[in-house]
Amino acid sequence: MATEILIDTYDDYEIIEGVKFMAPSPGWGHVNVSANLVKIIGSYASINKLGIVAADNFDVHFPDGSLFKPDFIFVSAEKAKSFFKNKDSTLHGVPDMLAEIFSRSTMKRDLGIKKDVYERNGVGEYWIIDPWSENIQVYLLRDGKYFLDDVYHNWSEDELNELTDEERAEIKFEVPVNVLDGFKVKIKNIFGWYFE
Repeated sequence: MATEILIDTYDDYEIIEGVKFMAPSPGWGHVNVSANLVKIIGSYASINKLGIVAADNFDVHFPDGSLFKPDFIFVSAEKAKSFFKNKDSTLHGVPDMLAEIFSRSTMKRDLGIKKDVYERNGVGEYWIIDPWSENIQVYLLRDGKYFLDDVYHNWSEDELNELTDEERAEIKFEVPVNVLDGFKVKIKNIFGWYFE
C-alpha cells in the first residue's frame, strides 16, 4: 500500500514594480557571504545596540509597493522600533543598508532594477557582492542618487605578488560600513570560511 505524502509549498518570489520574479535558492558561496555579514556586522551592531540585521528570505515591503528578499539588511535601532511591531512581522519600510549577493540568475536585476528601486526608496548604503571574483561594489546615497564609493577586492597572495609596491600600497583590505560610522570589515572575513 502506497503512502501519500503531502508537502506544503509556497512561492518564493519578489515583486519588482508590479512584476513577480521567482527567487532562486542560493549556492554555497552566497550562503557563506551572507552568514559572514550577519556574524560580523550583526555582532557589532548588537553589542553596541546600534540596530539589527537579517539575511536571506526575509520579506522587505518598500513604500513603492516593491517586495524584496534582500540577501542582507541592516536596520538602525531607531527604525527597528517602528518597523517591527511583533515577532511575526516582516519589514514594512526602508532599511538603512542592503546587500545583494550575485547569483547567475539575479545578477542583472541586482545591478539594474533592484539598485534603482533601492535608490528611489532611500536605502542609504547598498553593497553588490560578487562571490566568484570576490569583490564588493559599495554605493552610497547622496541627494537621492547612488554614487559608487569604491570597489573592494579580496586579493589572493598570488595577485598581491604580481603588484608593484606602489600598487600594493593603494589596496584597501577593509570595507567601511558607512551606516555604522565607518566600522570596518576585513574583506577576507566576508569571503573566507574562517575569520582572521
